Amino acid sequence: MQKTFFALLMGVGLIAGAQAACLTQAQVQTMADDYFAKKPTPNFAAQSDKDAACTRARFNKLLAAHYGKVVGYKAGLTNPATQKRFNTSQPTWGVLYDGMIQPNGFSTVPNFGARPLFEADMLVRVKDAGINNARTPEEVMQHIDQVIPFIELPDLIVEAPPKLNGAAINAINVGARLGVAGTPMPVPADRMDRFVMLAQLANMQIKVADQTGKQIGAGKGSDILEHPLNAVVWLTQALHKEHLRMKPGDLISLGSFSALMPPKPGLSVTVSYEGLAGAQPVTVHFK
Repeated sequence: MQKTFFALLMGVGLIAGAQAACLTQAQVQTMADDYFAKKPTPNFAAQSDKDAACTRARFNKLLAAHYGKVVGYKAGLTNPATQKRFNTSQPTWGVLYDGMIQPNGFSTVPNFGARPLFEADMLVRVKDAGINNARTPEEVMQHIDQVIPFIELPDLIVEAPPKLNGAAINAINVGARLGVAGTPMPVPADRMDRFVMLAQLANMQIKVADQTGKQIGAGKGSDILEHPLNAVVWLTQALHKEHLRMKPGDLISLGSFSALMPPKPGLSVTVSYEGLAGAQPVTVHFK
């Protein structure tokens, strides 16, 4: 009797702790169909990090068939505030495809996705393959050639975004949909000038303003993993685990400096980077 009762308790525990496996090809196809239709897709059961990565890989094959070549990667959940929102303590990553990156001043409808949002972000461009061995922000600076103001326009795609956790964010390719890139800033060739830029990146104040100049969001460089280039350090190691490497020309999105906010008709958003010498504001318009 005791053995039977103990076995029953163990079975209940296993069921309670069970997680869904990698989504099937049919489930991922439904998710992709909804993504392209800009229709909220059903939430799926909790997954392990491994199964979420499997789901993302299947989803990304369908995105690649539509969008074309990979142009870079995005580090997600690099800000403690966004980690808290999605009940995780670690970053995650997704893939950026051709056509996702739009020019400064880009205009779009507010419902550009199923669950559209915007956030202050930043891109860096990979100069050479040495970046894959970078383990500090200083080393990252040696292997990038541009720093680019960026407003990301992510899409959380599911019917109930508040139920997403870190693994689920990974499974949906970190909500990659669109982004607006500003004027690139060259990374200085001189070592001392690079150290100046490095310090400015950590200390810069990011301001998000609407078309009237009213501030609607803010952040600072160190909000991303204590230094924004630590997102690149983390990402190189995460990609290595899946046998991927950054290539010259890849664009790397560092993550959110500001809160995720919903777009509204008639809203124009400008992000500025105070304290980063030479940084020009970047703007997106919602029709």
